[in-house]
Amino acid sequence: MGTSEQVRAAIAAERREQAELLSGLTPRQWDASTLCAGWRVREVVAHTTMPFRTSLPKIIVELVAARGDFNRMSDRAARRDADRMSAEDLVAQLRDNAEHPWAPPGGGPVGALSHDVIHGLDVVVGLGLDRRVPPERVRMVLSGMRPRNIKFFGTDLDGVELRATDVDWTFGSGAPVHGLAQDLLLVVCGRQLPPGRLDGPAAPRFTRP
Repeated sequence: MGTSEQVRAAIAAERREQAELLSGLTPRQWDASTLCAGWRVREVVAHTTMPFRTSLPKIIVELVAARGDFNRMSDRAARRDADRMSAEDLVAQLRDNAEHPWAPPGGGPVGALSHDVIHGLDVVVGLGLDRRVPPERVRMVLSGMRPRNIKFFGTDLDGVELRATDVDWTFGSGAPVHGLAQDLLLVVCGRQLPPGRLDGPAAPRFTRP
C-alpha cells in the first residue's frame, strides 16, 4: 500500500496533475457530464475541493440540515459551490491545496487518495480524455479497499472476477472482467463505463449500452 509519506506524495502529485489537466478544459467541457450521475465537471471539482474550504463545524451544520444524509449534503454543497465559483477558482483550489492534510473520517491518507483518484477518473473518463493515472497510485487505492468500502458503493460483484491488465491485482471469483486497474476501480465504485474499456464475458454488465 505504501508508507504514509509515499501516499501523501501521491496525493500531492495527483492533485497537481489534475489541476494542470483541468486548466486546459474548455467552457463546454466544464459543463459536460461525468460518470457521477447528475454532476458536471464543475460539480465534481467543487466536491473534491470542498474539504479545503469548509470547516468541520460547517460540514456538521450542513449534514444536520440534510437530515444526516451525507450524499444529500454533498450534492447540495457541490451544486452550490459549482454555481458560485469560476473554473479558474476551482482549479486554484485544487492546485493550491495539493499538500492539504485532509482525509475522510476513518479513511486516512489512502482514503484521501481514493477520493481524488476516483473523482478525477469520473471527469476524464466521462469526457473521453486519455489520461492514465500512474498504476502505482491506483494500486494504493485498490489495496486500501475493504469490504465495507465496496459495500458503501452498493456494487453487485457477485459471480465476477476483476482482473487488471496493467498491475498484479484481481478481485472476486467467477466470470472474468479484464481492464486497466483504473477502469476496474471505477467498476468497484459502481460506475458504468463507456464501451470498449472492459473485456471478458461479464464486461457488458458494467458497460453502458
